Amino acid sequence: MTAELSTIVDFIRYGASRFAGAGLTFGHSYDNALDEATHLVLWALHMPHDLSPNYGRARLVGEEKQKILGLIERRIAERKPVAYLTGEAWFAGLLFKVDENVLVPRSPIAELIQSGFSPWLDEIVVERALDLCTGSGCIGIAMASHNPGWQVDVVDISPAALTLARANVQFQDVQDRVRVIESDLFAALGGEVYDLIVSNPPYVTEQEFADLPPEYGHEPALGLKAGHDGLDFALRILAEAPAHLSEDGVLIVEVGESEHALAALLPRVPFTWVEFNVGQMGVFVLERRDLVAHAGDIRAALAARA
Repeated sequence: MTAELSTIVDFIRYGASRFAGAGLTFGHSYDNALDEATHLVLWALHMPHDLSPNYGRARLVGEEKQKILGLIERRIAERKPVAYLTGEAWFAGLLFKVDENVLVPRSPIAELIQSGFSPWLDEIVVERALDLCTGSGCIGIAMASHNPGWQVDVVDISPAALTLARANVQFQDVQDRVRVIESDLFAALGGEVYDLIVSNPPYVTEQEFADLPPEYGHEPALGLKAGHDGLDFALRILAEAPAHLSEDGVLIVEVGESEHALAALLPRVPFTWVEFNVGQMGVFVLERRDLVAHAGDIRAALAARA
């Protein structure tokens, strides 16, 4: 078979065909077999992700062929997302180190970061921002990279995740503007106030978690599971965020498919659901004033769970 496969394009096509034929699940940085195969092949060859198509007909040597074929077989046999095989993933135009202690970066919040959070922050001066449940640090680090004037704290409860986040802070050279903090949500942030709080917390329901494809089994359950309706963490964030937001501060939280459960649980809270280029993806925006105005409803919903 290696004799029949010769060029970069050959191996990308072959990998995509094998992935599609094996019935793999996509969604970890890439949503299709061709993009995953392209990432895997170019990474194995130490070539840039935006390699010119002119190099597609470049012929591979035997050692390179064997390396790529081995990675393709691992992707199929282990059902491990490509990002974990390569140890890297792209987010908001930046490259991040990843491992199985963190979720693979894929939040639609990347689109908000790259658009300057417009229109949500058009009338607000941001000096301090918080990335809550940071995992690899991708959201907070991307915010700092795209907004050099911001000071950003990135927070997670997992020491292993924070080890990787610190490595990414160094990798992206933002250590002068990004602080890494271990905390259970806001627990270790007494007295800290931010103009913007962004969070991609766990929001997968217990039933959804049980039904996830094997690829998701490589990700830490700590970063996915959030109770029977996926709202265990979102409600805590809603209840505690006002104490950590400046007067005109904004809260942005991703809750994914739990959007409907949250809207039904708190019908009077004026959630604004963000429309992305690909549609609505379960990310809401709330101003501090609205959180304060509806604090009673939020606390009551949280207390009922206890």
